[in-house]
Amino acid sequence: MLISTKGQYAMRIMIDLAINYTGNAVTVKAIAGRQGISEKYLEQIISSLSKAGYVKSTRGARGGYRLVNKPEEYTVGMILRTVEGDISPVDVQETSEDGAYVAVDSVINDVWDKLADAINDVVDNITVDDLVRNYNERAGYVYFI
Repeated sequence: MLISTKGQYAMRIMIDLAINYTGNAVTVKAIAGRQGISEKYLEQIISSLSKAGYVKSTRGARGGYRLVNKPEEYTVGMILRTVEGDISPVDVQETSEDGAYVAVDSVINDVWDKLADAINDVVDNITVDDLVRNYNERAGYVYFI
């Protein structure tokens, strides 16, 4: 399973909003500049996040976006499902009962189910707040030569 750029950018947007929230809305231009995402593509992604109720827009000169809830209330799984849909390693097809491979498919589908459960367990137990804390810990170690 590959997470598309849309899913990756949605994560970056949510983390950026959490890191840079000072009480004022964060502009699309600022997020796009920091994250290296085109403003047009960012608007498409943030629209999905807004429809899901994760971000709220403010219009006007001081307009932009902010998180609706606290960062610890958003999981990676919530965000990815919003923009990617179901998180599954494969698209399991049902096999007809008269198929020669029904038993084999059933056994293999058990593997896919366990893999999906493991993936969901990971993404549903990491919050945006966890990622922000990891970012803040690592930010102190970033240096340039």
